[in-house]
Amino acid sequence: MIDNRLLVLATRNPGKIREMRQVLAGLSLRVVDLGEFPQIPQPHETGATFAQNARQKALYYAGATGLWCLADDSGLVVDALGGAPGVHSARYAADACPSGADRKTIDAANNARLLAELRDVPPERRTARFVCHLALADPQTVLLETSDTVEGRIGCQERGKNGFGYDPLFFLPQYNCTAAQLPSQEKNKISHRGKAVRHFVALLTEMLAKADSQKP
Repeated sequence: MIDNRLLVLATRNPGKIREMRQVLAGLSLRVVDLGEFPQIPQPHETGATFAQNARQKALYYAGATGLWCLADDSGLVVDALGGAPGVHSARYAADACPSGADRKTIDAANNARLLAELRDVPPERRTARFVCHLALADPQTVLLETSDTVEGRIGCQERGKNGFGYDPLFFLPQYNCTAAQLPSQEKNKISHRGKAVRHFVALLTEMLAKADSQKP
């Protein structure tokens, strides 16, 4: 097990990087992201579940960098759509986007398709959840895993300018607003990713303390 106090966030999604860094602040590791490794190509995600994709990405980037890599696979699960977009959340409307489209363009296309798919679905049947699975790996094995969710409902129009992805459509009944209407710190307290990363921090802190105690 490599213990070099350097952690790579295995993503180039600026929204994910921003949210994960907020929760990881104060951890006794230096945190970098894939912006430090532009030469590494993106892997093909072939898993049927968020957990499978997270493990696959963590091992791939750990092997490519020789460092600890924390991979996140997350997405939106909509009950009325049989669990779609699910593991295809980031690419739900990829066919409608020009080649090389930026994240903002892709997000807009994904949201437009989701609204179209749910056009005739009444509010009480628009239940959904965000799911996040995290996997930490070194080049040989997956070291830690954790996951979490947040429940909500898909609105009929976009509301709010914060967040990214499906946040403007993800309505949180307990807050009477969408995820995109919450300040980033408030969103991180209740979001699938924020909860999963906090659990990961607790597990990693325990693992590092155990490793330190075993050093001669």
